Amino acid sequence: MKKFSFLLIFSLLLFTACKKDHVDATNTKTLQSSINDMAASLPTIKQIKFNEALYILKTFGVEADGDVAELKALGQLINGKKVPEIMTLADQVAQKNGIEWASTAPPSLGEMNIFGDETAKERDANDVRANSLSITTRPTGDDGAGAPTAIQIIPRLVDNAGNPVAFTGAGLEATLEVFSNGVKLSTAKNLMQDNNFKGFNLKFSSLPAAKVVDNKIDITVSVKTTAKTFKMTKIGLDVNSSLLNVPAPPKVDSTAVIQDPAVIDPNNPNATVPPGTTDPNAPTTAPATTPAAPKQPTADPKNIVSGFLNNVSSQNLKAAYNSASNPSWGSYESFSNPTSGFGSVKNVSVKNITTNASTTNAATVNATYDVTDKSGKTTSLKATFGLKNVNGDWKISSYKINP
Repeated sequence: MKKFSFLLIFSLLLFTACKKDHVDATNTKTLQSSINDMAASLPTIKQIKFNEALYILKTFGVEADGDVAELKALGQLINGKKVPEIMTLADQVAQKNGIEWASTAPPSLGEMNIFGDETAKERDANDVRANSLSITTRPTGDDGAGAPTAIQIIPRLVDNAGNPVAFTGAGLEATLEVFSNGVKLSTAKNLMQDNNFKGFNLKFSSLPAAKVVDNKIDITVSVKTTAKTFKMTKIGLDVNSSLLNVPAPPKVDSTAVIQDPAVIDPNNPNATVPPGTTDPNAPTTAPATTPAAPKQPTADPKNIVSGFLNNVSSQNLKAAYNSASNPSWGSYESFSNPTSGFGSVKNVSVKNITTNASTTNAATVNATYDVTDKSGKTTSLKATFGLKNVNGDWKISSYKINP
């Protein structure tokens, strides 16, 4: 009997010792098992807050598409962490995303289960009975000229008659997706705790100008309840084009330079840029007492021109853009524009490249090549490239079409 009692006590101690007090994200099974062990060691109220914290982290603390990917990313985020560390991390994520949630506040998000148990509970505040989702949009802000700076997007769960459904204490995952011409521009998430949800404030400055077509965007909002995910889309919303995000042109120095679409633009074969053009935006410095001799480039100038043409042909436009210093080419967005810039080029077939002249500070290169644009039109060009010495590297600085 004593032996049996000893074995029973030993088994209980062994079972207790096997319970984890930290997250084990080796795989989904160990992740769920370790989280269950950690939750089981907490009082009931703290268990609810712990589950809320995990939901906050899974929904807003990681970047992934789909529940499986989100769960995997969550495991990587909290692997090895204990309950207090997870609660602190959730507080930080909630504050960063403007979510009215705190680990020290009473439970507020209904029944949370990050492992996908969607079965409605008797007290499940997320089991909101609605018929559909409606969206109200209105311009907000003032850019100083009377134009808006953002769009306020407010979703509402409604009944069969289109009236808002009353509910409180929920934690419904609301997602906003923004598109233009079928291309997704951004995604945002928030928690809808009642039907007075303030929604999303979409700032025009967060949208990339290069991807917004005809100054129009489409939006899709989804709200996930326990039983169903409701979706609503609005198409053709106007944006304030003057506020769209346009990256600042790179500073002209040894690592970033400006270029010129006239170089091989088949739509502008007669454009010329005088040799020796300098960048008006280049930083100026006071002359040194004893100027240092300029560093002599070691590369053959024709290799720079050849690389430029090859990069344009393969649409490696960033590399092509960085091989020149020509103000006429403007910003990278202008340079790579698919209609008026080098984004319209489909192929460049080089026939001949020769270095015509070269000194320490300047060089000229003659090139003969065919340019085919994306409409299939081919233009034969004979051109002279001017290059200048920029901190020991050749940069294309001018271009001239020869008869």
